[in-house]
Amino acid sequence: MRRRKKHVVHASHDRWLVSYADFITLLFAFFVVMYSTAQVDKRKVGRLATAIQVAFQQLGAYPTADLSSSVPIEQSLAVDRPVPVVALPHKQENPDLSELRKELEQALAPEISRGEAEVRVGHEGLVISLREAGFFDSGSSGVKVGSQAAFKRMATLLGERQYNIRIEGHTDNVRIHNPQYTSNWELSTARSTEMIRLLIVKYGFAPERLSAGGYGEYHPIASNDTEAGRALNRRVDVVVVGKPEPEPGVSDSPVSGAKQ
Repeated sequence: MRRRKKHVVHASHDRWLVSYADFITLLFAFFVVMYSTAQVDKRKVGRLATAIQVAFQQLGAYPTADLSSSVPIEQSLAVDRPVPVVALPHKQENPDLSELRKELEQALAPEISRGEAEVRVGHEGLVISLREAGFFDSGSSGVKVGSQAAFKRMATLLGERQYNIRIEGHTDNVRIHNPQYTSNWELSTARSTEMIRLLIVKYGFAPERLSAGGYGEYHPIASNDTEAGRALNRRVDVVVVGKPEPEPGVSDSPVSGAKQ
């Protein structure tokens, strides 16, 4: 009787290829998912930017003239399209204040040339600085008789427009000694309120447009160590606040009063 030969099973040494192939497949799938996720995030960012711009258009945050260059609402879902940048308007000086400044500089040209007045733009509007040497006697709040003509030219131009006006009195740091005023606070406040009185009584200004302040020696524009600097500090500033006249029926005027 013949013996059957035993079948010898040989171990395969290539089984690692199966695991390697599975690993490569999984790695490929992983990178495909990562790439797909990155593309989705990019689209979401684009969609968010477009939605914000559309919201600004609907709320009127952009001027009407700029809406033609922005993304229309019906295209807001086209996330693959680039979103144009809408340029915000450049803030310019109020054209009326700019014109008023030119007119004041022409009207006060003699006083400006003599260093008795100055017209400049401040952080709140237009500032007309009237120096003591040209408009006030030392230690007195009354406007000089000789400067009444210049004051009238200024008041006429200011009366033609409906801006709010604040009168600010300033002095140097030399203490005042006279029977009428005991401190620089009193003198600076008296000068500003006297100018308020003139504008109301003589030139018909509406009181609700006006306010007065006395700052004494504490807001100098030059050094008090020299006579020239002290002369510049002795002044009354007429501040034309850069705010147009409110609409009829809307009360938006400051409360008049002297600051201490």
